[in-house]
Order: sequence, then structure tokens, then C-alpha cells
Amino acid sequence: MAEALTADTIPVPHGFFTRRGGVSAGSYASLNCSLSSQDDRDAVLENRARVARSLRTDPSRLLGLTQVHGIHVVTATAPWAPGQGEKADAMVTDRPDLALGIVTADCAPVLFADAGRNIVGAAHAGWRGAVLGVLEATIAAMTALGASAGRITAAVGPCIAQASYEVGPDLRDAVLARSAADSVFFAPGQRDDRWQFDLPGYCAARLRAAGIGHVAVTGFDTLAEEDRFFSHRRRTLAKAGPIGHQISVIRPA
Repeated sequence: MAEALTADTIPVPHGFFTRRGGVSAGSYASLNCSLSSQDDRDAVLENRARVARSLRTDPSRLLGLTQVHGIHVVTATAPWAPGQGEKADAMVTDRPDLALGIVTADCAPVLFADAGRNIVGAAHAGWRGAVLGVLEATIAAMTALGASAGRITAAVGPCIAQASYEVGPDLRDAVLARSAADSVFFAPGQRDDRWQFDLPGYCAARLRAAGIGHVAVTGFDTLAEEDRFFSHRRRTLAKAGPIGHQISVIRPA
């Protein structure tokens, strides 16, 4: 059974799925949901089907994107074929027969809901997309459908935590170029000219500044919990081969 974590702030069907409960093998074990990986496609489709069914959704209605670390948002009105999603990093919908899926392996998955209007959103927030404004763009797309920022609740799902996320001056400079006040999201690193970046805290702060009514952070560290999550940074540090991606999904009630 596909394992999922949930957030009390999100009052509609959703799940931050872990790597547990799928059929993939080897470094993709077991609930790899990335169709762009080198994993067996049939295995990935079965994994995604398990995720969809756990949320009482037809697998053909679980949508995904070709994620590119940008700020483009798709307003979903009808399903598309698996692996054929637009180049974008967020989706919104008010269609109860559609489920929105974002894949991650250290970046922050962020789920949104205006339950009163039954409008939902899902965003892939790596540091680049977060700095550029993917979260605010998602909120804007939801309001275009009739949502209100003050009614929206949001949750930042499992991602790399500050203690695990050592970054260099290029990332820090890019963040501070937008606002010097965001220096509060950096702690001293273990090496000279390195810092520890608080990605989930940064995302939560951007959401609150955008007027979101209630924001939660799940607090799970994808790098630290190898048995539960895929992690690109862990793979890089270990100089290992390809890995999978977990998926986070939301749909209107």
C-alpha cells in the first residue's frame, strides 16, 4: 500500500507520498513516481496508479508536469496522457475528477486548498522556483479561478531540511538579491564560504507574505530519512547512480 503523510491544514483529499509501497526495484525501490526516470515505465505507472487509487481517483486522472524549476502554472481542466504534461512547476484546478501530482527528491512540494471554493493547487518549489515566485504564481492562478488568498491553506511537504542543506555563495547571493532580509534563512555552514539554507522555512515565509490564511510545514527531512524518502543530495554525496522521486498529490473534494 502506498504510504502517505497528510497535513491537518489541508481539508481536502491529499497526500505527501513516501518511497514506500510501490513495485519498483533497486535504487528506485519502491514507490518511484517519476516518468522521466530510467525506471521501468510499467512499474512507474503502477506506482502512480496505487497513489491515485489511495485517493479514490482514477489513475488516468492523476496529472503530472515536466518540471523545470520555473514559475509557469497550468490550470488543469481535462486529463492528459502520462508523461505529456507541460513544462511547468505548478498546477491548479477546480475539477473534482482531477488530481494534481508533483514529484520531488529534496525540493519542496507545496499543496494548496481553498476548501470553500473547492479549488486546489500543487507546486514544485526548489530554491530557484521559490526565489522566482512559483508559490505566488500558484496563488494567483487559484485566485483567477475564484479562490481567495486569505481562505487558502497550504502545507510545505517533506524536503531537504536546513541541517542537511549546505549551499554555496551562488545560491545565497541569488536569494539575498531579492531581499536582504532573507538572510535569516541561512545559518553558518561547516566550511568556510558555506551556509545551511532553510528551504521549508523560506517557502513558508513566502506563503505567509502572500497572504495565505494558514501555512504548515511537515518537517520531514528527505536527506536524513533514507528508508522513507528519495534524495538527490544524498545520492550526490554518496556518488551513487539514478534514484526515484516521491510524489505529492491533491484533488478537490
